[in-house]
Amino acid sequence: MEARLVKVRGWAWKLAVPAVGLAVAAQLALAGTASATRTVAAVHHTAHLTASVHNLLDCNVTALKRLCTDPHGFYDKKASRFIDPKTHTYIGHDEPSVKFISTATGSGNTMTYGMQLSKDPKKAPTATGSVTKYGELSVAPWFGLPMCDPNSYPQKGCTPLSDGNSGAIDNPNAAGSAFMELQFYPPGFTPFVDSTSCSATQWCAALTIDSLECSFQFATCNTGCIEPVNFAFLQTNGVPAGNPAPQDPTLSTFMGNSNTLKMNPGDVLKVAISDVSSPSSGTDTGGLRADVWDLTSNTHGWMVASAANGFQNTDPSTCGGSAFSFHAEYDTASQQNQVPWAALEGGVLMQQEIGHGEACKSVASKLGFLATFGDGSSYHDPSVFQTCKGGTDSKTGEGPCSLRTANCQHATTQGKKGPVACPQKSFASGALCEFADAYCFPKGNRTVTINGVRARENAPVAICYQNAFQNGDLDFDGLDYRADWPNGSANFPTPMRYVGPFTNGSTYPNIQFETDAAGSEALCNVATGAKCTAPPLGAKFYPFWTLNKSQAVGSLASAGSCVWNFGNDIAKVTASDFGKAKQYGTPDVARYGGTLTSAVLANPALASGCATIPPF
Repeated sequence: MEARLVKVRGWAWKLAVPAVGLAVAAQLALAGTASATRTVAAVHHTAHLTASVHNLLDCNVTALKRLCTDPHGFYDKKASRFIDPKTHTYIGHDEPSVKFISTATGSGNTMTYGMQLSKDPKKAPTATGSVTKYGELSVAPWFGLPMCDPNSYPQKGCTPLSDGNSGAIDNPNAAGSAFMELQFYPPGFTPFVDSTSCSATQWCAALTIDSLECSFQFATCNTGCIEPVNFAFLQTNGVPAGNPAPQDPTLSTFMGNSNTLKMNPGDVLKVAISDVSSPSSGTDTGGLRADVWDLTSNTHGWMVASAANGFQNTDPSTCGGSAFSFHAEYDTASQQNQVPWAALEGGVLMQQEIGHGEACKSVASKLGFLATFGDGSSYHDPSVFQTCKGGTDSKTGEGPCSLRTANCQHATTQGKKGPVACPQKSFASGALCEFADAYCFPKGNRTVTINGVRARENAPVAICYQNAFQNGDLDFDGLDYRADWPNGSANFPTPMRYVGPFTNGSTYPNIQFETDAAGSEALCNVATGAKCTAPPLGAKFYPFWTLNKSQAVGSLASAGSCVWNFGNDIAKVTASDFGKAKQYGTPDVARYGGTLTSAVLANPALASGCATIPPF
């Protein structure tokens, strides 16, 4: 039975909400009211009910939680997993990355990458995963960078473009730090507002900036706006499609418009991230700028994270927004220049967002989705479900969850040899369990209503993204944890190709592999690092970074250059896979044991035998 609507000023949800269900509503609403700060340590034991008022003030209780930056927590003076104070749920998912390291001036704020987008198989995707699309494997490849935000953890001043800032986890005077992600969204599973794609056939990209409204060591966090997010698609005219600020986005913010940059599969891109320090017009104080030139289709999109474009930072006491121009935090990409609150050891990152995606024979237990916005715009998708039946999941599937009690059926968690029953029934228990498969979409066309007008959206295979009642595939049995990644087979997509980054014409001499997968592993002890592994225990596979000398990246890099791929080995192409999943190293228990890191390595793309790539 489809739940009833609770209408709010921001983004509302199709939910049932009797009084006893308010905590559940908070879990699925897009943000809460401003509320008094409280200690994070208390939230494990104290109920907290709140009503939804605004959108994107807490990314971790949104449909977009699959794209949030993962915080760690800090309990008993030790880095730990973060539990959302409002919903009592674990926050986290899986982000295998390459961190690029350099002490060159400007390397922490100015960089250019070459990139070729993945291309999907000609065959339709299957419920068994024998044929897959890239959107089933990674919901968002992205590039990352630390940003200044004095209102973000640990709520101290920050000097843009300065190595005088500290990102140390144990420094109470570390700079207020936010996390920028320039995200790319694969095609095929529309629309982006509740699914994952901007288009059935084309890629798009967005500039996102996550802040964390918590004080040092997470002593206090405002439960109404823990992780506010500024979000804007890259546009061919540089003008946001809708308001990017977390306080009051519109439907256009997430649906885009005719000026939203769209890119075809297989296109070659030049991607530039830079800091615009001087005003460009009026009260604009510049800001971080992201540019994408599609060299195949000769198009260009960009976005500046400026006050003039509507970006705001968030008051940690009131959740109110103030016009704000976000700037890069550091001068250099030195290894220690990090975001102190993030699970990933954020620096200059190249990353793949995984852990969301189960193909199904069918979906069951209707949930429905309705979003309304402050400007009167709305989106209604009645054909959203909770449970995956057959396909890559078990015959039973996880869920459904009751919106009245928060209890769930068939919940599973990580086991040593595969999924096992979750020890808890409630998704508000904080347990690291897959409580339900939602959001799930049936195969084929479905009717939605956009601003009162009926429209058609599509999923080429029945699919679940596991981002409603927890964040991700926490029993590690989905497509991401099988060998269904690019491997040269025509049944799988082509790999993403990368070269660079380059800073002011120079390369980054060192790298470090990392992943925060272990933070989502129920068997992992993040204090000691025991059973914190990649692949996760019970998973059949874990994708990895590779390098080869046989691929070109359009006019940017010819064959003979060393080109990064992500996924699996490709016969007669892959030159080095760095030990496959072993490349991610060991738990960094000195900082946060849920993150695995390798040693700092010489950049293998600069090794002898790699052709020199001219600056572009």
